Amino acid sequence: METGTLVSLSAYFVLMLGIGIYAWRKSTADSEGYLLGGRDLGPAVTALSAGASDMSGWLLMGLPGAIFLSGLGQAWIAVGLVIGAYLNYRLVAPRLRTYTELAGDAITVPDFLEERFEDKSHLLRLISALVIIAFFTLYASAGMVAGGKFAVSAMGMDYVTGILLTAGIVVVYTALGGFLAVSLTDFVQGCIMFVALVMVPVVAWLLLGNEGLASGIAAAETSRGLSLSAMVGGNVTLLAIISAAAWGLGYFGQPHIIVRFMAIRRIEDMPTARRINIGWMSVSLLGAVATGYVGAAWFAARGGAPKDAETIFILLSQILFHPLIAGFALAAILAAIMSTISSQLLVTASSLTNDIALTYFRRGASEREQVLLGRLGVALVAIVAGLLALDPESSILGLVSNAWAGFGAAFGPVLLFALLWKRTTRTGALAGMVVGAVTVIAWIGLGLSATIYEIVPGFIAASLATWLVSLATRAPSENVERTFDAAAIAARPGS
Repeated sequence: METGTLVSLSAYFVLMLGIGIYAWRKSTADSEGYLLGGRDLGPAVTALSAGASDMSGWLLMGLPGAIFLSGLGQAWIAVGLVIGAYLNYRLVAPRLRTYTELAGDAITVPDFLEERFEDKSHLLRLISALVIIAFFTLYASAGMVAGGKFAVSAMGMDYVTGILLTAGIVVVYTALGGFLAVSLTDFVQGCIMFVALVMVPVVAWLLLGNEGLASGIAAAETSRGLSLSAMVGGNVTLLAIISAAAWGLGYFGQPHIIVRFMAIRRIEDMPTARRINIGWMSVSLLGAVATGYVGAAWFAARGGAPKDAETIFILLSQILFHPLIAGFALAAILAAIMSTISSQLLVTASSLTNDIALTYFRRGASEREQVLLGRLGVALVAIVAGLLALDPESSILGLVSNAWAGFGAAFGPVLLFALLWKRTTRTGALAGMVVGAVTVIAWIGLGLSATIYEIVPGFIAASLATWLVSLATRAPSENVERTFDAAAIAARPGS
């Protein structure tokens, strides 16, 4: 590895660890501080934290690789995500922020669902916690795979060493500083990702020129039989467009994203956070799509091709820039990987501790014990995710898509119904959650994902189950209805 690149990456690692130490000293005295940062995030940190924790290694590796291999039909993923994120801020964010405080000051998604439906049996909490643990461990393993591939391609390391390095740094700052460390590092990482995703495709395009780009695209289409159009035709079908755009449905059920809504300082800050987040997302996703598209032209025009399409951003960074600047661009990949893994580890650890250990085995634990259990949970989940990531042939985008669909179908409809329809019942929520998760798992197991993305049937089935079972069961109590109305009023602009 070039000295300049090593200097840039080393500076990045030191910065992340420094933020972890700062957060450890500031906000980990109690469980709310450790898991939600004391509900004191500003709009900019909320927005970029939500964006960076969402856009994992797949943004700089998986999505450009998919565009490079399959063409612009995969760009519909970006379109669906922007629309889904916008609707998430409109429909879920304000009500969830007010409702979680009114409903027993809930600090996790399972906690909120239990309070929302007055579930004394803790069954909702248990099922939702198990869904989080299962799918987030898989999701975190996708980040570990990205870390391993990054180490091989960019740093000349062994794949397993890359996993250990990535996981080790993330575990240290997450376990030390909790939610505040994760959010602040996400903010910094989001800024790095934004700059790099503009810089790499723009510089490659300028060096190619318009004529070089056009001839390179034509050569790529001829040599690989690839249609780089985003419209129906060639290798792009209507079902493929629906499947790609349906990624947007997943936003309503992603615990590591919606937990940011619970932690924002004031409901009045939500519109500002929304504008920052959607602007950041739009530019970043456009940059990722452009990287795959321009990269296809670059390698077709100038020869050579990546052995692994998901490393195209890495190769372009190394070709285009001085080692010091290349190191900054490569740090963006680490930023994407680490920001998501840290959020996933913290949310999964919170479910292990707050929703299972403290509910069933260690009731009455002190605040200090709760924080310690959270830190142990972070380490445990990281170990399991690392073991799942040991296969270097794993597809980053494939792993992410499965976990994204699982959360989107299991939690998305339930949370929307819980926040927007007063008549939703505990049994309806349970039915929707189970049906959504099972449908996704069955769809993947039966090999039907090639037909249409599994989130589509999962989301539809979960919505129907929640609605029909709620209508067939006893209406919520007057207390639940009063809390629902109060949350709706408090969530209105200017209230």
